[in-house]
Amino acid sequence: MKKYIVALDSFKGCLSSKEANEAAADGILREHPGAEILKIPVSDGGEGWLEAFSSALGGEMTEVRVHDPMMRPIHAYYLKKDDTAVIEIAQASGLTLLTAEERNPLRATSYGTGELIVDAIRRGSKHIIVGLGGSATSDCGIGMLRAIIDAFAKHGSWDEVTALSDVRFTIATDVGNPLCGENGAAHVFAPQKGATPEMVEILDARARRFAEISARHFGYDCQDWPGAGAAGGLGYAFLQYMRHPQKATPGMSEAVECRRGIDLLLDAVGFDRLLEGTSLVVTGEGSADRQTLMGKLPYGILQRAKHHDVPVALLAGRISDRRHLLDAGFAHVECINPTDLPFEEAIQPEIAKKNICKTVQRLKSENF
Repeated sequence: MKKYIVALDSFKGCLSSKEANEAAADGILREHPGAEILKIPVSDGGEGWLEAFSSALGGEMTEVRVHDPMMRPIHAYYLKKDDTAVIEIAQASGLTLLTAEERNPLRATSYGTGELIVDAIRRGSKHIIVGLGGSATSDCGIGMLRAIIDAFAKHGSWDEVTALSDVRFTIATDVGNPLCGENGAAHVFAPQKGATPEMVEILDARARRFAEISARHFGYDCQDWPGAGAAGGLGYAFLQYMRHPQKATPGMSEAVECRRGIDLLLDAVGFDRLLEGTSLVVTGEGSADRQTLMGKLPYGILQRAKHHDVPVALLAGRISDRRHLLDAGFAHVECINPTDLPFEEAIQPEIAKKNICKTVQRLKSENF
């Protein structure tokens, strides 16, 4: 009996990782009834981060009343497992919480993310894993920092302030951008959050000024560290404000570590161990191209599988640069959608599920 692993990312606006995995598993079972199939919900730090870690670690979802990017009260969740908390910033500071008309990174705040962190610390969390994906903000994490200050410095006890210094943070992102400049948070990511060219310049100037003030205060500067530009500069806030100054290795300090989200998750599920005896891994995402090879989720899975000589099939709703993807090592690179299928139909969940199932059935090789 052959063994398969299915670990597809969410097809944004269409299917969750779990739903995509179910469709792929269905396709395998139609060709190989009785096959052993491991379905692993995955995320690189954005949509589905909590669901993926809940599947990997167990634990309990904790509900918190926080503020959304426009400072409206909402209910958000984080995962609590013993003294570890897992936070998906999109829960409180996500772009999906706003309508298209509301998107304005000059106004949007990360305050709600800070409220989630405060609640996790007050419930005894000593290690907080933060998925930096899907944010609506470009405030350099100032909102998050303000929420923490409001809770601990103004209203918290001295014991709570001390507790914050004992917390270790792991931030997860596949983004290596600096905070400022042409490759920084504002120029690269703010336009998709509603920023006009004029707003981008304002946001970048704000970020630069904030970093200069912070560097003078602390005596060190993290604005150019990989990941500082993630989530509108939230990465910078963690690296600059949540670390200890005695150690200044780029990407890691005594209190903050920056890692690729998919690597964190694969370690949590014991992916390398699960690969033993596996005939084929099926992964995928909504759109695949040469950028997939720049640290995105399917490429992270491919790198792990290569070490165990397990072939990987890549499925996507749209594919460009197919030759580059095959040359990188994917055994199969398949578009799930017929060329004549209108986009409006392709993103309907039931149609997407059927197309994933049919595409898996078409995979023909000695490994399938």
